[in-house]
Amino acid sequence: MSTNDPTALLFTAVYEGDEDAVVRLLRSGADPESVDEDGQTVLYLAAVSDQPDIVRLLLAAGAAPDRLSAGSDAPLCGAACGGHTEVVRALLAAGAGPDTVEEFGFTALAWALRCGHVAVTEALLAGGADPDRPGPSGEPPLVAAARRGSPGCVRALLAHGAQSRSEALAEARRWLALDVEAELRAGLEQAYGPGRRSITHRHPADGGVIIEVQLLDAQGNPTAGNDQQTGHAEIATLLGG
Repeated sequence: MSTNDPTALLFTAVYEGDEDAVVRLLRSGADPESVDEDGQTVLYLAAVSDQPDIVRLLLAAGAAPDRLSAGSDAPLCGAACGGHTEVVRALLAAGAGPDTVEEFGFTALAWALRCGHVAVTEALLAGGADPDRPGPSGEPPLVAAARRGSPGCVRALLAHGAQSRSEALAEARRWLALDVEAELRAGLEQAYGPGRRSITHRHPADGGVIIEVQLLDAQGNPTAGNDQQTGHAEIATLLGG
C-alpha cells in the first residue's frame, strides 16, 4: 500500500491510537472493513490493541463485528484473549455473537477462561455467552476455569448457572496434587524441545499467585511461555460447598 492509500493511513492511525485521524479518514471515505496485506481487518487490529473508542468508531461506520480477520480470527476472541474488557463490551453492544466460533473451535469465553480474565468472563456471560458451551477440546467451561485456577472465573460461571460441578471439583483437586511450575515447564518442553533455559515469575492473583514460566534463548531473551493461577484450593472449597 502507498503512503497515500486510505487503507494504509487507516491502519497507521489505529496502530498509533490516533482517534482524530481515524475519524477524518472514515469521513473522507476510508472503508471501516479495510484489510491489510495479510488479510487482517482494521477492526481486529483495534480490538487486539485495546482501542475501545476506535473500535466503536469503526463499528458505527459499518464494520461487521463478527467478520473473521484473515479468515480465522474473531475480533471478540482477540479482545477476550487480551483481557480487553471495554472492547468486549463495545463489540457485544454492536451485535457481536457472544458464542462466535473462530479457528480451532475457540470462543471468546474459552479464551477468557484459559487466560483467567475475570472481568471479560463476566462481560461475556452478561452478554449472553453460554456458560456450558464446551471448549475446543470438549471440556465444560467450569472445568476450564478450575484448571486455570481462577476462583473469580469459577464464581462468574456459577452465578450464571454453569453445570459440571463434580468434574470441575475433580479437576481442581487434581491440580492441588501437582507442582504447577513443573507442569508448565514440562508442557513448554514438550512443545519446544527439552533442555532449554527457563525463568519463572510469580505475580499476586485471586486465590494465590500466577506462575509464569518462560523459555529463554542463548541471549536470555524470552522465546515462549505459559502461565497458570494457583487458586485451586479456593475453587475446591467453592465447588465442594
